[in-house]
Amino acid sequence: MKKIALMLLLLSFVVLSACGINKNKPYEMESFTYTNQYGKPFGAENLKGKVWIADFIFTNCETVCPPMTSSMAKIQQKLQKENLEVELVSFSVDPTVDTPDKLKTYLEKFTQDDSNWNMLTGYTQEEIERFAREHFQTLVQKPQSSDQVIHATNLYLVDQNGKIVNDYGFQSSHYDEIINDIKKLD
Repeated sequence: MKKIALMLLLLSFVVLSACGINKNKPYEMESFTYTNQYGKPFGAENLKGKVWIADFIFTNCETVCPPMTSSMAKIQQKLQKENLEVELVSFSVDPTVDTPDKLKTYLEKFTQDDSNWNMLTGYTQEEIERFAREHFQTLVQKPQSSDQVIHATNLYLVDQNGKIVNDYGFQSSHYDEIINDIKKLD
């Protein structure tokens, strides 16, 4: 019963996330430095002047994270074919569980090329919840009664100045729109 309630709650957040980013009020990223899948610091300074796509995932997710990560891998392939230099950043929403090694192993299930993809951890649960809310206008919440984390399924396009310019569903029907929007940023 708890799983059904959690799934319904997750579904409601996914539906609500369709409201998306307020495009009339772009949000700029605060300076951040977290830890990537190699245990190395990675953050806003590494992304300065670059276009990037962000999402929120966790490695023991039983629902949306594997298809989201698969979508990011397919977008990575499309970016390579289009010769577009774009960074991919996946923020773990379960940082106490998602160690750098766990994130590295998880990513290897989806791609062998992580040269432009950083999976981040190294913050508290409260920090990622605040970061997601304040800078991506999205909810991240880890219920005490479950090991599953509630989060949106959006992919976020961030421009060279650290401003979120658009958000998308992770389904393949959005891939061309994402690529076209990236081309507009050059």
